[in-house]
Amino acid sequence: MLAIWRSLYSFVAIPLLWMVIRFLGLFHAKVRRGIAGRKGLFDNLQQQVSRLGAGRRVWVHSSSMGEFEQAKPIIASLKQRMPGVKVVVTFFSPSGYENSKKYQLADVISYIPFDTRRDAQKFLDIVQPDVAVMVRYDIWPNHIWELRRRGIPTLIANATMRRQTERRIPFVSNFHKHVYDAIDVILTVSKADADTFRLFGLTRPLVEVIGDTRFDQVKIRSLEARKHSIIPAPVLLGRKVFVVGSSWPEDEEVILSVFTDLGRIIPDILMIIVPHEPTLRHLEDLEAQMQGQASSIRFSALNEYHGEQIIIVDSIGILLTLYSYAHVAFIGGSFKQNVHNVLEAAVYGIPVLFGPKHRNSQEPLMLVDKGGGFIVNDARELEQTLRNLLEDETARRTAGGRAARFVEAHVGATDRVLAHLEPFLTSPPTSRPQP
Repeated sequence: MLAIWRSLYSFVAIPLLWMVIRFLGLFHAKVRRGIAGRKGLFDNLQQQVSRLGAGRRVWVHSSSMGEFEQAKPIIASLKQRMPGVKVVVTFFSPSGYENSKKYQLADVISYIPFDTRRDAQKFLDIVQPDVAVMVRYDIWPNHIWELRRRGIPTLIANATMRRQTERRIPFVSNFHKHVYDAIDVILTVSKADADTFRLFGLTRPLVEVIGDTRFDQVKIRSLEARKHSIIPAPVLLGRKVFVVGSSWPEDEEVILSVFTDLGRIIPDILMIIVPHEPTLRHLEDLEAQMQGQASSIRFSALNEYHGEQIIIVDSIGILLTLYSYAHVAFIGGSFKQNVHNVLEAAVYGIPVLFGPKHRNSQEPLMLVDKGGGFIVNDARELEQTLRNLLEDETARRTAGGRAARFVEAHVGATDRVLAHLEPFLTSPPTSRPQP
């Protein structure tokens, strides 16, 4: 049956998928960037690999930037424990590749080639990994099957699988069984994920619950962020700080309608709003909405601060540090489509608010269950919850403490991943021909 699936995938599904990608490239800039970025992929990859020298090689693949954040603590700990190991990092999406090209702990950074059988073989001929680590869910069958054919151990870290996944529908389920059966170790985020993997009837891989390395990564990043001071102390003096992280227009519409009234009730409130896409047009739209309602200033102009109630952040890469100033945080995306990362705020021991669209991740509801998070379904609920947390210090500190303990209780997944990964790297390395 495997041979049939491989043929159908390689000679029917892949050509159709390539046609769809080329068609989408006519309309979507991101898709075009992904196509263009793969030109000369193997020549560039060969040049990088030729400079690696001796040492065991680990291939780490992530779909995009978010998944790579989960890979970073694994790579950092591996490099610390086994300094001679060479790490080859690949991405599927342009956002992951373009934003991670300067990641210093990776020895090679590349796109993953398109999933044809020939390209998978060529990729592995050049990289020659001793072990492969796939992060979360981005599993490309021809690469997986080729790893298996060559006897290269393969793990999935932070594996997730919803019980209602389309991968379990009849006929399609059997295809995925043959993909996952080519993997050696599947390390899942939760017991529910592990149980769903087992429903495929897998016979080969070890399936084990190890947790989520995102908790480790936010803990590491928060410790580093605390070392930086990016807002002058006089701006924060005597203020109750409300940070809105990664907001979209749908979030901002609700938040700004509430803030107009709340600013009169709690005059010492300071809102720091961090748009997910701080384009010039978005910033100007935000300022237009606030005109006549509340005073605002851009983050880049804070040296001219004169008591404005709202700081609009027109920079990127500083959100995690800004959460360290917050008394309460709201996580964006949750009035649009999908909530962004709640852990980045919770790690600081502050109450975390988010809207009704939060089912894309397990952590928001887990945080609510522990008393550190709050779902606000509309403007009225947002105002009530935010006012209570800002006016009642005991309630705020209690919820914040629960948020911090929630994160701390889930730290440690990285060590559990390495407990499975390191044994594959302890035998002496075999000699490799130069690619």
